Amino acid sequence: MAKAVEPAVVNIEAKGKVPEIAAKGDSSPGDSDDIMDFFRRQLPRRPQYAVGSGFIIDKAGFILTNAHVIDNAARITVKLDSGEEYVARLIGSDEETDIAVLKIDAPKDLPFAKLGNSDEAQVGDWVLAIGSPFGLARTVTAGIVSQTKRETPQGSPFQKFIQTDAAINKGNSGGPLVNMKGEVIGINSQIATSTGDSNGIGFALPANDASKVYALVRKEGKVRRGFLGVGLESVKAEYAKVYGLGDPVGAIITDVRDKTSPAAIAGLKVGDVITEFNGQKVANAQDLITRVSAVLPQQEVSLTILRENGSNVDRKTVAVRLGERPQVGGSDDGTRKLTIDAAGDAKKPFGLTVTDITPALVETYRLADGQKGVVVKEINPASYIADVKMSNGFDALSEGDLIQKINRQGVDSLKGFNEIVTKLKPGDAVVMEVLAYSRSSRSTQLKIVQFTVQ
Repeated sequence: MAKAVEPAVVNIEAKGKVPEIAAKGDSSPGDSDDIMDFFRRQLPRRPQYAVGSGFIIDKAGFILTNAHVIDNAARITVKLDSGEEYVARLIGSDEETDIAVLKIDAPKDLPFAKLGNSDEAQVGDWVLAIGSPFGLARTVTAGIVSQTKRETPQGSPFQKFIQTDAAINKGNSGGPLVNMKGEVIGINSQIATSTGDSNGIGFALPANDASKVYALVRKEGKVRRGFLGVGLESVKAEYAKVYGLGDPVGAIITDVRDKTSPAAIAGLKVGDVITEFNGQKVANAQDLITRVSAVLPQQEVSLTILRENGSNVDRKTVAVRLGERPQVGGSDDGTRKLTIDAAGDAKKPFGLTVTDITPALVETYRLADGQKGVVVKEINPASYIADVKMSNGFDALSEGDLIQKINRQGVDSLKGFNEIVTKLKPGDAVVMEVLAYSRSSRSTQLKIVQFTVQ
């Protein structure tokens, strides 16, 4: 297995873009509030380097790796198993699957790896992981397939990984996961760890998914996916029971973000439950996202929806012309900026995902009837607002909180929230009036959340 694939595995070094050097001007140490800051600004800033792995997929020199390996790279150097080095260029990347396609120009045909059928992988199958952990090229580790179609908290809706206990460490990213036939069935992409090193839980993007991305990037330079333009929540048992839907299947529209979105143009509304897509049952929100994204933009699709009408629930069919799903990173240069919103909205004021109040959210978060505001749906743990604390030391904001005022201005909708926060700039003070449910007192209470925009 190792002999069959190892010649195609490469070591990748990505040199980060050099930060602009601060002008020295006429200042002196005594003019600075922080003398160390003065000296830091006088020194040249050194570029950052990232090391990862990849493998040649075509004898002409096309290489598959992870997008995060070459994140924000100014120069990408590829070292072959033979010791030869080449400067690679980025053909394209897909942030949703964390896949990038590189190209090197060698004066000869290169050894390449064969992609296997990852759908055939079963729990218990023996596999090898090959790559450059900690920069140690040509490292091979062995293990088994621990699980298939595994979703992770950091993964996007388009990542259902092959989980393995083959040791995967920093630098293995982008390398191949190989089956007993010497075929690549996955691209090693993530690890679950409490130390930063291997704990025997690694995740590889299935080769079948990587193959689709590779073909689209080779053809168009990027991956284009259909886009509906809504926020979604899965129908669960409680919702199905309350609304008399029978089985807990379908996807609830929790947000129609843009009046010009495909959903808004088609007349879809918050609270609609999408039960069928082109005549096929929709299992949940994730299932709908997958189906919509598999269709090319500008194609027309048919949705069957359930809409509350007084005490009744009406069933109707709606034709929708899909748009194009926005790029996660907002650029085409291969940079990777992760988002935690499964519905695809990359705009996160303060690192918050908020949504208008819906019947489902009132039930879930025990909001009082007639309340106005926007509900905190998710808080990006990497955002500065995640570190804001109350005077008692507890987190200032939590999922389910209802934001009612920002800087003395009432917030009655997602649109109103966005209108207020888009006017704020770094350094501005923010005071939020937030209604929160207290489990201890089993009642709602007002919180005053204070922070400075960063």
